Amino acid sequence: MLVILMAEPLRDPKQLQAALEEFQGLQRQLQMVMLQRQQMEAQMEEMKGAQEELKGAGGTIYRMAGTLFIESSKEDAKKDISERLETYEVRSKTVAKQEERLRERLTQLRMDLEKATAQGAQGQA
Repeated sequence: MLVILMAEPLRDPKQLQAALEEFQGLQRQLQMVMLQRQQMEAQMEEMKGAQEELKGAGGTIYRMAGTLFIESSKEDAKKDISERLETYEVRSKTVAKQEERLRERLTQLRMDLEKATAQGAQGQA
């Protein structure tokens, strides 16, 4: 990924083109990160639902291992779900931070591009 530091305004068409390409790439990255976060949130909700179901469960507990159902103790199932939920929460926080950094960079780059195009329009007038 090309990172352009905006110490000077974008005047060169090549710099402007590179900044536009970076902006578009960052937009694609942001979309992918947002999708990852949404998927993790859905998985966390699923794990929370499983925790609730497990609270009232009695008798034999089965959990999936690949394509098989394996008998498990209630305590092992609780532990497994808690560990998975914790992992998803950590990943979700990491992705949220990444999303925030991308948004900040996009905002800064958008302002730089708007400034450059405004200056270019003034120079042509």
